[in-house]
Amino acid sequence: MIPDPNVVFPRPDVPDMTLVRPTITRSNIEVGEYTYFSGRDFESHVTHHYPFYGDKLIIGKFCQIAAGVEFIMNGANHQMNALSTYPFYILGWEQEPPDMRDLPMKGNTVVGNDVWIGQNVTILPGVSIGDGAIIGAESVVAGDVAPYTIVAGNPARLVRRRFDHKTQALLEQLRWWDRPPEEIEGLIPLLSCGDLERVHRELSQWLQES
Repeated sequence: MIPDPNVVFPRPDVPDMTLVRPTITRSNIEVGEYTYFSGRDFESHVTHHYPFYGDKLIIGKFCQIAAGVEFIMNGANHQMNALSTYPFYILGWEQEPPDMRDLPMKGNTVVGNDVWIGQNVTILPGVSIGDGAIIGAESVVAGDVAPYTIVAGNPARLVRRRFDHKTQALLEQLRWWDRPPEEIEGLIPLLSCGDLERVHRELSQWLQES
């Protein structure tokens, strides 16, 4: 049976696991189908996300986001090219708001597909995380993360690549998350198989025939 991507709680017996996409109310957050969060109220974990900044949080399909993950957006940044970083205008003082060009804007935060983000990870503004990446628990992601890599630490640094270049090229060709649900269901035995030699052999054949 193919699960419904629009059901918030895919497992009634696991009440703190939610599919994120059907819970989104903000126009500046985009999330792909089947991405889940180990918690409720995902949007409360996207902080300093003010519409007038114009930045977006974009997350792909089939991502796995653990409890306590925080996305810090550009609204957290203060002016750094003046004598003080204090936002007087926000606290009621007589001050003209700084020009957007004077703020350290980092752009959109983008998370690819099939990304696993471990517990209590903090993702800073403007970061791009590639498909298939893994972020170790308690990490602080301050820079871009390449596809199919494992990073950890504060700041998060490369631990290792997940696959050899041949296998990664196969995955980049497959892009399984963009395929119809019926095809994805048929691919699950290979997507969850630890015998990578068999996976490479059978997926290569499948791609040739499809």
